[in-house]
Amino acid sequence: MPLFSNSQGKLSPVRQANFITERELQHVVESNLEVLFNCRFVASEFPTGAQHAGRIDTLALSEDGNPVIIEYKKVESSELINQSLFYLAWLADHHGDFEVALQKAIDKHFEVDWSSIRVICIAPNYRRYDLFAVQMMGADIELWTYRLFDNNTIYFEEIQTKPSGALLDSEQSSKNPVMVEAGKKAARTRATGVYTFDQHLKSKPEHVRELALAIQDYVLSLSPSIEETPKKMYVAYRTTQNLLCLEVQKHRVILYLKLDPREAKGPPSISRDVSAVGHYGTGNLEIRVSNLEDLEAAKPFIEMAYHNVGG
Repeated sequence: MPLFSNSQGKLSPVRQANFITERELQHVVESNLEVLFNCRFVASEFPTGAQHAGRIDTLALSEDGNPVIIEYKKVESSELINQSLFYLAWLADHHGDFEVALQKAIDKHFEVDWSSIRVICIAPNYRRYDLFAVQMMGADIELWTYRLFDNNTIYFEEIQTKPSGALLDSEQSSKNPVMVEAGKKAARTRATGVYTFDQHLKSKPEHVRELALAIQDYVLSLSPSIEETPKKMYVAYRTTQNLLCLEVQKHRVILYLKLDPREAKGPPSISRDVSAVGHYGTGNLEIRVSNLEDLEAAKPFIEMAYHNVGG
């Protein structure tokens, strides 16, 4: 669908443009990492050493403490995915390099969560063969497209590609064997570190489990773009960034919403401002859900948080 400008009811098409260089695109994203992906900048053009002879375009840290790799292309290219997969496998073997760069970039010590490495590819478009390959590889690679327009408007959109967890034999025969092995290794690394929603329900009372499942069902029903990301101590729900974190406790479920408690007070008696209180997950508005009535009271705020992060 083309983009139109509206001047007194008259629509005029806005022409598409493009960045002159990939570095321009990279600079825009790095300057707006928090707005786009709620990530903190770590390094640019990060070298992978003489043996691997590469440079990771952007290294960052996610709001959940996961390493983030971002690679760019200003034209459609299969090389972008191959490079990203290569760097994903490299970083899984070089935790120390990332942690040293993190300490140099950020004044505080952060405990890195290596259970998942987030990889973001940004390009104008992708070939259908590449989309299928990413699905088959099982690696945690996000494919994002962008559109730059003459009026300086930039539109970013994630292409939904859910990995199946393994390469098909027919695909392996047509792929570079080095990339195939890197894909397998990245998938294995991811599989051994990923937590599940069911782990958070284990040994909890039946009514708490049913409550957590009802919350999960409601959050995921808001949009197919919302992803569930279980962590060790909580479960995050995100689009480009976390909108809600869920902590299953013995007698209730705690929600931490990406809302400003000064503007969104939350349901009376079951919510509070935790912006200055230590807690697992991200989000400054806490809502304590002990029954289905509490969940009904929390729903408008969950939806507000979804729209607040750009849903």
